[in-house]
Amino acid sequence: MARRYDPERRTRIIDAAIRIVELKGIAALSHRSVAAEAGVPLGSTTYHFAGLDDLLVAALEQVSGGQGGAMKDWEEALAGSGGGKGGKGGTGGRSLADALTRLLEEYAHGDRGRIRLEYELYLAALRRPALQPVAAAWLDTMVDVIGRHTEQEATARVLVALIDGLLLQLLLTDRPFDRAAVRAALARVTGEG
Repeated sequence: MARRYDPERRTRIIDAAIRIVELKGIAALSHRSVAAEAGVPLGSTTYHFAGLDDLLVAALEQVSGGQGGAMKDWEEALAGSGGGKGGKGGTGGRSLADALTRLLEEYAHGDRGRIRLEYELYLAALRRPALQPVAAAWLDTMVDVIGRHTEQEATARVLVALIDGLLLQLLLTDRPFDRAAVRAALARVTGEG
């Protein structure tokens, strides 16, 4: 029997890995579970991805940059903030703290499974060196996007760290999003007090 050419197979395998991590966590990820989820032979997963770290790198790259990427959404949302280097910013007149609060509130009220997935992959880089460059690039991109609206890169880095902490706490505690507290914390960092 001739082998069927399937140009979308690699993408289906990555998508299957993302679904497994989102629903069950990285511990549930194996070549066998991914093959079953993707509806492909087991050999296809090992053909495209020699090891699970290779597959996790592809998944993290897709999550951090796929479908226009979350950072594109952040760029568009922040473009309307009144912040910006040298007092220049978007045209919306909102403060940076307000714009970031709105973005985080949308995240909080959206699909928490997606946030869990992003952080599960992101935190996997602590133990999987192959993921570290992708996670670092994700952080640097976020700093760059937010940094376009701050006077100093250091402020953007603190904001990214605060955002990470706020989102992780939201996931861990499952508490409702406290808009006022989040805005106050962000405003302290941005100097919009």
